[in-house]
Amino acid sequence: MNTPSPRPLRPDPRLFNEDLAPAPERKWGTYSIFALWMSDTHAISNYAFAASLFVLGLPAWEVFLALLAGISIVYWLMNRMGHAGHRTGVPYPVLARASWGVYGANIPALLRAIMAVAWYGIQTWLASTAVVLLTLQIAPGLEAYHHNSVLGLSTLGWTAFLLMWGLQAVLLTRGMEFIRKVQDFATGPVVWLVVLALAVYLVVKAGGEISLTRSITGLSGAEQVQQSLIAVSLTVATFLTLVLNYADFARFTPDHRSYRRGNLIGLPVNFTAFAVVAVLVTAGTIAVFGEAIYDPVKVIQKIDNPVVTVIGALSFVVATIGINVVANFVSPAYDFANLAPKHLDFKRGGMITAVLAVVVMPWKLYSSALVIQYFLGALGAFLGPLVAILLVDYYRVRRGRIDVDALFSADARGAYFYRRGYNPKAVIAFLPAAAVAAALALVPAFGVVAPFSWIFGMALAGGLYALVCRRDGVASNAGPIPEGIISSQVRAAAGEQPGIRQGSGAAAAPVPAEGS
Repeated sequence: MNTPSPRPLRPDPRLFNEDLAPAPERKWGTYSIFALWMSDTHAISNYAFAASLFVLGLPAWEVFLALLAGISIVYWLMNRMGHAGHRTGVPYPVLARASWGVYGANIPALLRAIMAVAWYGIQTWLASTAVVLLTLQIAPGLEAYHHNSVLGLSTLGWTAFLLMWGLQAVLLTRGMEFIRKVQDFATGPVVWLVVLALAVYLVVKAGGEISLTRSITGLSGAEQVQQSLIAVSLTVATFLTLVLNYADFARFTPDHRSYRRGNLIGLPVNFTAFAVVAVLVTAGTIAVFGEAIYDPVKVIQKIDNPVVTVIGALSFVVATIGINVVANFVSPAYDFANLAPKHLDFKRGGMITAVLAVVVMPWKLYSSALVIQYFLGALGAFLGPLVAILLVDYYRVRRGRIDVDALFSADARGAYFYRRGYNPKAVIAFLPAAAVAAALALVPAFGVVAPFSWIFGMALAGGLYALVCRRDGVASNAGPIPEGIISSQVRAAAGEQPGIRQGSGAAAAPVPAEGS
């Protein structure tokens, strides 16, 4: 293993700013982490995913079982990544410097940012459809502006999309503490109330005659098993984005119990419960409307009640803001800031994300269920290897022993400078694993295993990285993995260094909380 750099170690301006430094405050308790997962899981896309499994022909109980199995795997991975984020106090792109090198970390950071930009745009567009519905309910005369097409969107569609885009841009650039307060009290709980109300309405309307035990398409037993396994895999693939950058949130938790308990309530418990309600609503649409509707916005439209339409549309707008905060804004804001910390901070990185989200024309990415599945497959293909390299490096190679101050050093003698700031071992592990996983995900001949591509990519990358590190004498298996927060003097050193602006409220180093 590389020898830690001697202290004191002054941060390099090319690698350091206030937003990338170890967290000076840790206010994200159990409820904040739980609210984070409410904000993420209460999305139209997650609702539609659970409902679409029922529409494909899986009995409701198999949908619940498959999603519970998938989210339990996600829960385990989040706890593993949370351990590293909590102890180091740094965001994902900085943590990645340990395994990729201080400059090489931009490779996984940019890959993650690209995925986030795409999903940021998709979620913004999905919310804009609710805004369109709300607008037409209030002003039916605007219907004429909803039938033309400019680059795939109507005039009304573009107006709603840009309105949502602007609203989020204003709200999301207020900083992480503001984000925590918004998600704690608004984004997650609001959607729960609306979908529960929809479920109760449809169950009552159907007179209780809703079947949750049969396949509505008559899938055979073998086909049900296959679809269940695909559901498990795609659930994990969907959350790999957040597994990868979970350090962005765990860095703000005061102790290990906070993120572990928040993960437990917010993932296996809350995610599965939300899926139950989504399937119940979808089953209710069959009984009440005579067709399976797995888009909640269209369910609200079918009810044809102005009050329901207004409340429902507003709730899904709030939900989209929530998921974009958690999954699609925080990470690329840090990722882009990591490219040029001297010039880009969290807010500027976030604005780059917002602008690019328009350029990718997200409504085309989300054009069909087939596109969604292929996109998720490709997503997992690249993210699986990245997750594996970070976890193997932290748990197997370094056994949790990270020199936080060296993550901000561009000195050639630094622990994570490797070769010109890049770690060849990470590249050697990533490239073949990503190539194999991408081929499995995208080549039609491998269609049967495409939903499982992330598993092959993760296993191959993790195995290769462990092998090259052991072969070169880097791996160390000495002692248990520490639990305490890693001390750091990088903020204090930055304050003494000309050319680096120090925030007035920054602490010299995070103090380990009781019980951590």
